[in-house]
Amino acid sequence: MVWSKLIRKKRIQCYKNFYKSIVKYDSYFLHSSNICISNIKNLMRAVIQRVNHASVTIENKIKSEIKKGILLLIGIEDSDNANDIIWLCNKITQLRIFDDTDGVMNLSIKDINGEILAISQFTLHAKIKKGNRPSYIQAAKPEISIPLYEQFIQQIGKDLGKEIKTGEFGAYMKVALENDGPVTIIIDTKNKA
Repeated sequence: MVWSKLIRKKRIQCYKNFYKSIVKYDSYFLHSSNICISNIKNLMRAVIQRVNHASVTIENKIKSEIKKGILLLIGIEDSDNANDIIWLCNKITQLRIFDDTDGVMNLSIKDINGEILAISQFTLHAKIKKGNRPSYIQAAKPEISIPLYEQFIQQIGKDLGKEIKTGEFGAYMKVALENDGPVTIIIDTKNKA
């Protein structure tokens, strides 16, 4: 009984400390030494598709389109920060997923002077553990995700050295693409360490 009260008190203190720094986590407690050990889950998720061409249509008008390059779907969580953005943008622009003259994936988007179409997609953070209706509770709210998305677009444009084509945050969009390969890669910033 005493142990459970002490553990509960430690758990609450850990929650308060970590929520102050806006970090989502799973925690468990080491009973013998009464310390909190945390498994941090920073998670910006990107789905990278190598495409011959792609476009996004809003209200029956093409908003953006690209030729050879990457269609990028981005999901943002509340815990994402500038470090996640810098790491992810660098990783995407350096990924060697385009074929060289020997047909080997050895070239990056920068090497082929390709284009990027980036679409914000909160459904990448769907949780389907319970029931059949996906839960999007972990996706960042607009007041958090919009500034992070805009920062992401600026950073990846800087890393690529050209303008990034985009959809419209929060709009109903129709995305068309021709996946080349197909090549599709999923990156979570939680795996950067």
